Amino acid sequence: MQWSSRAVFISCLALSLPACVSSPAIKPTTDSASYALNQAHLHHIAEIEHFSLQGRIGVQTEGKGFSGGLYWQHRAPDDDIALYSPLGGQVASIKKTTGQITLQDANGNSISADNAETLTQTALGWQLPLTGLVDWSLGRPSASPIQNSTWDEQGLLTTLSQDGWKIEYQNYSEQKGYLLPGKIILKSEKVNLKLLVESWVNIEPNKN
Repeated sequence: MQWSSRAVFISCLALSLPACVSSPAIKPTTDSASYALNQAHLHHIAEIEHFSLQGRIGVQTEGKGFSGGLYWQHRAPDDDIALYSPLGGQVASIKKTTGQITLQDANGNSISADNAETLTQTALGWQLPLTGLVDWSLGRPSASPIQNSTWDEQGLLTTLSQDGWKIEYQNYSEQKGYLLPGKIILKSEKVNLKLLVESWVNIEPNKN
């Protein structure tokens, strides 16, 4: 997928700067009515099996950083991710299939590993929590134990703690009948990661 250099540079510059206009803070709640809405919402988005999104990603870890464009196609159980520099050049492509994940850099060099966390740490210097991110990007918990979660009056997740990551959700919007987040902020002991979804290109439920 091709992006113009100017558009990607402006988008990625905006990712690294504080927003001029911030969205009103959404107060989390845990009353019985919102809990019922939360469960109904999670049940509804649980049917999403495949998706594609276009957006921006920003990473900070141990004095290092990355800011760029992202195109992600998820067709369970496979993933295909393209990362772009602020100037629009493709930095890397990540392809995950059952049992293996491979990263290819801009020079055509490839490296493989058993999981995305190990692969991206080795090749890029920061961890992409792809296993959990498949669910977290949709605003739903993964299959791992939940340490903590909060939601708003509509039942939409506002915070989630899983697998050593603290996740914040903002800017929900309706996408083909689903309420999905537009901004996901993830923090672990060593990594701060921000994912801004500019468009949900494709969303497909489980047809079984």
